[in-house]
Amino acid sequence: MAEIQFSRGINEEVIPDVRITRSRDGSNGTATFYFQKPKALSSSSTEEITGMYLVDEEGELVTREVKAKFINGQPEALEALYVIRSAADWDRFIRFMNRYAEEHGLGLNKSE
Repeated sequence: MAEIQFSRGINEEVIPDVRITRSRDGSNGTATFYFQKPKALSSSSTEEITGMYLVDEEGELVTREVKAKFINGQPEALEALYVIRSAADWDRFIRFMNRYAEEHGLGLNKSE
């Protein structure tokens, strides 16, 4: 089980585009998640967005850095930034992403 939630207990169905950066020494990095037309912003959703929760069998990774994008007053996307502050955090994040990718059919494209 590996899920992304914007309100605790409610899984997001939209698969994000994820861009990951890492410092050369591996001590820190960032992961930017972009959700096009997520369920969390749909008119049928009544739950408040309280952050982005990456949930798996090891526990939960949390960020409060979530921004909504609007076009002509209509909700279009969510962008979330997860900051990785240590090599151990990096390893934990990658374990989550491997589980999430396997369950949801994500692939990896490395930049040169």
